[in-house]
Amino acid sequence: MKYKDFPFEEVASAAEKLATDGFYVHQKWTCDHCGSRQTMPDANVFYRAGICEECKKETNIAERGCNYLVTTMRL
Repeated sequence: MKYKDFPFEEVASAAEKLATDGFYVHQKWTCDHCGSRQTMPDANVFYRAGICEECKKETNIAERGCNYLVTTMRL
């Protein structure tokens, strides 16, 4: 399965707008090493690197790209 990852700065900017509008946004990214899809647990925070929960190796997310998942709107 192929995942859609986009340039980090573009995704982070779009996510920031959603967060400002009251949504919870979680960063999603694909591990460079094993291809596992990962989701960061912290809402409205975008990381430039991440450790894969499957293979435990680090991916440079800022270089590789990422995406996001919008979960809910804050009340």
